[in-house]
Amino acid sequence: MPDTMRAVEISSPGGPDVLTLCERPVPRPEAGEILIAADHAGVNRPDALQRAGAYDPPPGASDLPGLECSGTVEAIGPGVTRWRPGDRVCALLPGGGYAEYVTCPADHALRIPEGMGMAEAAALPETYFTVWTNVFDRGRLEGGERFLVHGGSSGIGTTAIQLAHARGARVFATAGSPDKVAVCERLGATGIDYKETAWEDVLREAGGAHLILDMVGGDYIPRDLHALADEGRLVLIGAQHGPKAEANFAQVMVRRLTITGSTLRPRSVLEKARIAESLRREVWPLLDAGSVAPVMDRVFPLAEAAAAHARMEAGDHVGKIVLRVR
Repeated sequence: MPDTMRAVEISSPGGPDVLTLCERPVPRPEAGEILIAADHAGVNRPDALQRAGAYDPPPGASDLPGLECSGTVEAIGPGVTRWRPGDRVCALLPGGGYAEYVTCPADHALRIPEGMGMAEAAALPETYFTVWTNVFDRGRLEGGERFLVHGGSSGIGTTAIQLAHARGARVFATAGSPDKVAVCERLGATGIDYKETAWEDVLREAGGAHLILDMVGGDYIPRDLHALADEGRLVLIGAQHGPKAEANFAQVMVRRLTITGSTLRPRSVLEKARIAESLRREVWPLLDAGSVAPVMDRVFPLAEAAAAHARMEAGDHVGKIVLRVR
């Protein structure tokens, strides 16, 4: 194992061009951790927020961006029994994914699904952890319910559509072009072009959404409340239109609505391990069978991380963008 590795660091807060290739010391796994020789790393919106100076890493996490990767276990720390060197894994990371080596808690890694390549596996952890905990744990989605996800052609959106559809929900998804709507429909959703159609009216005509997953926030929130069925649930996981909104909370009281939300990165090691265990039990059999799969957009070399961020922020991508680390 070398002493140094290639990595991409944030040279200063700013746009994609502040992502710079560098050399860093190879980290060493501590108790309960594994060291992964990374093959690919996922690119996610929290990475861009961190790059812009708007999302600091949690205490003790690497300052390097990157919240998920795939690769091979290189070494294990004291007390680790789940994995051994040579195991092929994908993992949710506290940070540091844009690098050739990264450490993470052993219980945040999952085996790579049957027949899946490293690029596709790197696209799993951040989105599947996020969707599972927000749609099924927090949102309590059940078969037969009506479910609306905004940003249906994104990594989160394509994952949410597939998992909700596989578990028997009636899925609706908003997207910003006919081509993106078509992607949502191929995955099992009723697609709605939000530039052409008032999506809240579509949901009201269908009887209202039992659950909405919203990564947009801002002016979408009062529209979400209107789109919900009585006793419906709204789960907020992002704020692309801003974190504040004016809404009629009489609706919440009269119609017994629930508004909740979460972010994944600040949650405890134990909480993330519990989500991973749910994924092993409930979702990995679906991935092994090919019933659900990551929707891939493009793979960029590690040195072109800036181009990967520019593509993500342009909003033209469909599904996941990943970096090829090796």
